[in-house]
Amino acid sequence: MASNDRYPIIPGPVALHVVRTEGRHLVTADGRRILDAGGGALVTNIGHGRAEVAEVAARAMQQVTYVLPPWPTDARVELVHRVLDEWMPPSITRAGFTSGGSESVDTAIRLARQHHLSAGRRDRWKVIGRRPSYHGVTVASLAVGGHDDRRAGFEPLFPGFPHVPWDDADALDAAIREAGVDTVAAFIAEPIVGSSAGALVADEGYWRRVEEICREHGVLLIVDEVMTGFGRTGRRMGLEHWDIEPDIVVGGKGLSGGYAPIGGVYATDAVVDPIAAAGDSLMFFTYGAQDVACAVASAVLRILDEEDLVARAATQGEALRRRLDDALGDHPHVAEVRGRGLMLGVDLVADRDGDVRFPREAGVFRRVVAESLARDVWIYPSSSGPDAPDAVMFGPAFTVTDEELDTMVEVLVASIDAAVAAFRPG
Repeated sequence: MASNDRYPIIPGPVALHVVRTEGRHLVTADGRRILDAGGGALVTNIGHGRAEVAEVAARAMQQVTYVLPPWPTDARVELVHRVLDEWMPPSITRAGFTSGGSESVDTAIRLARQHHLSAGRRDRWKVIGRRPSYHGVTVASLAVGGHDDRRAGFEPLFPGFPHVPWDDADALDAAIREAGVDTVAAFIAEPIVGSSAGALVADEGYWRRVEEICREHGVLLIVDEVMTGFGRTGRRMGLEHWDIEPDIVVGGKGLSGGYAPIGGVYATDAVVDPIAAAGDSLMFFTYGAQDVACAVASAVLRILDEEDLVARAATQGEALRRRLDDALGDHPHVAEVRGRGLMLGVDLVADRDGDVRFPREAGVFRRVVAESLARDVWIYPSSSGPDAPDAVMFGPAFTVTDEELDTMVEVLVASIDAAVAAFRPG
């Protein structure tokens, strides 16, 4: 076997040599079977190793290799109809595909800007984001995101995008007015705040007020469904929990369930019409709408429907939530279990009763992940900076079994206890 000491080029926090994936497990070169309780990065939805998806990919590659992204192919046309007709709200009528979530957000930002440019509103360029939040690692998606750890050091590259607290709609109204209404192009937000803070859910009424503010000021509403979309929260899309009516939706992750690199940007006619009327366009990424990826995404979405896996994400999410509540309901170092469906976060604290946080430099959430991995369960680290909570997330495949849920919770409890004991020896 070739040495892997040069991969990755930039070292990451965990180094596992995975040689095979099966069901809900990762198999390593040294024979370990690791339960993938995080679904990678909350990506895997139909489980690993589905032979029928591999067969679709093989057939697609034999039929079409590379075609310019704007040109129709059978796989692209099928995926457009499947996503728009079966997964998006009726007002969303246009679709385009990228090769991942970061590219999708980047494209959505450019689409919002081009919409206003084509309509003659050249001063509208600012996109307001939230803190905490995460929207990707292109320069534009980092700029609009509120993930301080991933933004750190790159601030000189960012435009002056404003940010508001994740749960304060009135702050959005104030930020638009302060920035100058005629300078704001869009507001972007996740239905549930994901990897930056561990599945934070806003109060009822938040999204209705956000929509009212955006409509009042002529600001486009971009909903980032990269993590929440395609069944993850127990609904087809996360926005369905609050009947959100977006102008633009971005997606990725669950669109292909990890079987191919693909993301999507979806919009209303009202967003696209001024661009078409002006004869303008939006530049694509080279591997956007790659044909094999489109065919694979259609196969994954078909499996989600045929096996009723969105409903299963809801029921297994409820089962996991019950287990977590029972096991952690009075744990001294757990403030809250939160989220929807199979997107659940656990908020870690030094003192539950006093609402005292661990020192940021202690990296307790990373310690918990390391302890869990040592026990052959992967859970997802979820924190983003000094103002964000220490948290971890569960996001397994929707096919997860009850026995696997039991294992996840048992290992998490042991891992929290071990991580805190290591932080406070004796």
